[in-house]
Amino acid sequence: MSIKIRKANRQDYQEILLLIKEFALFQKTPEKVTITIAQMIASENLFQCFIAETSNNEIAGFASFYFVYNSWSGKGLYLDDLYVKASFRKHGIGKLLLETIVLLAKEEQCKKIRWQVSKWNSNAIDFYKKMRAVVDDTEINCDLVLQ
Repeated sequence: MSIKIRKANRQDYQEILLLIKEFALFQKTPEKVTITIAQMIASENLFQCFIAETSNNEIAGFASFYFVYNSWSGKGLYLDDLYVKASFRKHGIGKLLLETIVLLAKEEQCKKIRWQVSKWNSNAIDFYKKMRAVVDDTEINCDLVLQ
């Protein structure tokens, strides 16, 4: 299977939104997805995403991210979501997406990459550990929803 990783563009937003919703179902939290394509377009300067595309132009997965500044370490990259469709898993696509994120972070002179993983998702945890990530279970997420 031939996979190309590229930056997402506006023409990809509809498919990315479907994948975001699919990911939310996988996470058992579909009610948390409130983003719209209009919001994605309005925030194009903030919305950054790589997609994994097959030779048939099918989007097999995505990795959305943004740059941050960490007061303890400096410039960083936050990997918001990394998701591969179930039918495309176990083909190295997640690894390609993560390697692309790592390369970008290094090019941008980031000090670290941070992301979340659900405690119950042992497959993802094992994958991230194989990629040399430290999985820290001491921090708790906080969300303050503004709308």
